[in-house]
Amino acid sequence: MRDIESMLQTFIDPEDDFKTILCIEAAEYIPMLVERFPRARIFSVTSNREISENPIVKNLPIEWKFLEYREEPLPFQKEYFDLVISDLTFEVVGNPQDICGGISSFIKKTGFLITSFRNIRHWEILRDLMHGKYPGIISRLYSRNGFERLLYASFFKDVRMSPIRRPPKKQNEIEIFNRLVECGFENPDDLEAEFWLVRAAKSMPELALLKSMYTEDERQEFAFILHRIEYGIAAHDSVKKFWEFFRSHGMYVDYAALFIHESVIHRSRFYETLFDESPSEPELRGLIQTAEDVEASFE
Repeated sequence: MRDIESMLQTFIDPEDDFKTILCIEAAEYIPMLVERFPRARIFSVTSNREISENPIVKNLPIEWKFLEYREEPLPFQKEYFDLVISDLTFEVVGNPQDICGGISSFIKKTGFLITSFRNIRHWEILRDLMHGKYPGIISRLYSRNGFERLLYASFFKDVRMSPIRRPPKKQNEIEIFNRLVECGFENPDDLEAEFWLVRAAKSMPELALLKSMYTEDERQEFAFILHRIEYGIAAHDSVKKFWEFFRSHGMYVDYAALFIHESVIHRSRFYETLFDESPSEPELRGLIQTAEDVEASFE
């Protein structure tokens, strides 16, 4: 199988302003990251000490951690990084769910994982399988849907992907490709994708903005109030505190509706209590209408 080219930098957006970055076996991205984010604190995890002596990175302001990330716990505090970047992070791992969930725990609620994976539905891999060859004895291969499920199960909320395509060129390759399509393999575009580049966010874009506006303590306080309303605990007092928090923190109804959608399980019961205890509240109807729009957007 071919090695992937270093292309994850294409998934760094112009508006990104990362302050804490972790590279996992991804030293090739360090010069670009130092130039792009000169004030960021950048860490690099690798099992190969020689990489730190490479002239390309040797004199750069990087904090090195020498360990095997698939076998040893990462020595960082939880929810510390704005960005974790690493190619083919989950290709050679014993339990991808454990590794992915572990890495996710070190990313802030407003942060991102930028990574890649090898597509098991690429026409060349399927051709090898037809001939009794399986290239994934050591490596784990993923489909696009399978990788998305891995990320969602690891507490990522918003996933963006872009393919690195390698279509068939020779006549015999084109014939194999056409046979696969005729056999019923859906989405021929996916059959051309040798790798997928991935940008996974810990929050939906709107919620990431909301979380960036309030501290962790403030979000916990608001969530506590929401849950008391949801379960009818001192309902009148809890609703009063809800509107006090709403006003004192300059919250908009669209942000509040998104926060409620993420935090509250029994949302119909929540809004019934909110309406019963504050029917004349000026912002109530706007909040309920926005909540209906949010619910529809997630269907």
